[in-house]
Amino acid sequence: MKKFFVIIIVFLGIAVIAISFTELETIIRTLQHAHLGFFILAILIQITWFIVMGRMYQSIYHLLGIDEAILTLSRIATAANFINVVAPTAGVGGIALFASEARRRGHPAGKVTVAAALFLLLDQAAFLCVLSVGLIVLVRRNNLTGGEISASFFLLVTAIVYAFVLYLGYRSEEKLGSLLAKIARMVNRVVKFFRKENYLSETRAHEFAHEVSEGFSGLTEQPTSLVRPVMWGILGKALLMCILICAFLSFEVPFSAGTIIAGFSIAYLFLIVSPTPSGIGIVEGLMPLALSSLRVDWSQAVVITLTYRTVTFWVPFGIGAWAFRSLHTGGEQPSTNGVK
Repeated sequence: MKKFFVIIIVFLGIAVIAISFTELETIIRTLQHAHLGFFILAILIQITWFIVMGRMYQSIYHLLGIDEAILTLSRIATAANFINVVAPTAGVGGIALFASEARRRGHPAGKVTVAAALFLLLDQAAFLCVLSVGLIVLVRRNNLTGGEISASFFLLVTAIVYAFVLYLGYRSEEKLGSLLAKIARMVNRVVKFFRKENYLSETRAHEFAHEVSEGFSGLTEQPTSLVRPVMWGILGKALLMCILICAFLSFEVPFSAGTIIAGFSIAYLFLIVSPTPSGIGIVEGLMPLALSSLRVDWSQAVVITLTYRTVTFWVPFGIGAWAFRSLHTGGEQPSTNGVK
């Protein structure tokens, strides 16, 4: 069954590449005119970003009383990113991969599930800090539109709901289980118009509530320690902005700090709220418009976008495919000392 799952994921990965083949051809032609030195620097920064994400996971693991190496967490996180692209399920696929690796390495699956869920929430919190600065830049330049406001509000509401669910699980397993069961019943009533069997399991809702509650039971520090992983998340966003700077330098396009912050904020915002995985097709269309509104020439905005997406999407996609494959063929033995 595990080999079949790997085959399906690899097939979906090939499908993503095939569907985006035209975009890849355009990217290759664009990169032929870029300064190679800045492009290589951008890739090195992207690799550093992988390590920072591993450090962010490690700080959350530490909060829950689990020890794990940064490089191991970076590899799992990279593989989880690949899973979320080829099998988009709002981050659930990546969380499931972390839980699976936890069992294999001897860590409590409930705690690791909570850690992965906390990562998604805190990463959103880190971006909201950056987004607030980006929105201020857009307001000062009179470039803020209803699209950015609506997307920002949607992201904020999503983060609040997500935080409420995790907080409820932290405070009361019974209340979280009841809430999730009610949501499952509501979804099933709607789905019954199209199919007879239930789409969501109420039993699984209570089981998930138990896993979340059990995961929080090992909290070794005060909740205020969540500030530390948020800071790592902000550093990760700063590295992505450095990649955008390298894209500007690759084509000798002048820029300001406000252009970088606002351009990145818009691109990353629509990457999160996009209905396509990792904003495929959406970011490539909206980011040039955003940069153009920030007084970047249209043709330059297009090549900058293609360069930025090459480094921040296609490079992680390729490395993530390798990481996912290596997790299933590396033959690593489970850890026996995962809990403090």
